[in-house]
Amino acid sequence: MYPSVSSDYTKPPPPSAPPLHNETPIGIPVGGPPPIEAPSVWSSGLCDCCDDVSNCCITCWCPCITFGQIAEITDKGATSCGASGSLFCLIAAVIGCSCFYSCLYRSKLRQQYMLPESPCGDCLVHFCCDSCALCQEYRELKHHGFDMSLGWEGNMQRQNMGVAMMAPGVQGGMNR
Repeated sequence: MYPSVSSDYTKPPPPSAPPLHNETPIGIPVGGPPPIEAPSVWSSGLCDCCDDVSNCCITCWCPCITFGQIAEITDKGATSCGASGSLFCLIAAVIGCSCFYSCLYRSKLRQQYMLPESPCGDCLVHFCCDSCALCQEYRELKHHGFDMSLGWEGNMQRQNMGVAMMAPGVQGGMNR
């Protein structure tokens, strides 16, 4: 049943057995976990609202517009700017505390771009200074290359313009 001599352990397997793979694997691994990316930092501070004065004014007087733009981009077009902004305004009018809705989008944005939860929790940031948080999120999306006035579809069209090229014309065969 068991080999009696230690040299029997080093014998190669019989030809009918599958080959032993004691070699180091080579090539590109397929599947497996995605590469771990290092967390990034916010491109601007929470109180840097005056870096974009026009957005600061719009957010101060009508935060539902800024929130709608952020929500549309963060949701990748699943919700429109108008629908999100209207819901934000409705929550603010009925409950008086729309920060509970807007903090959810700050969390989504942080997860998408691996941003730290700073200077404190998302809901606390929006509860203490909703306007500053919305301005920071707006600037962050602009920093990542989004033109907030175009919305999701407009940004995707703008992005695809560089990719969509016409195929070169096919020339005919040999002519006499």
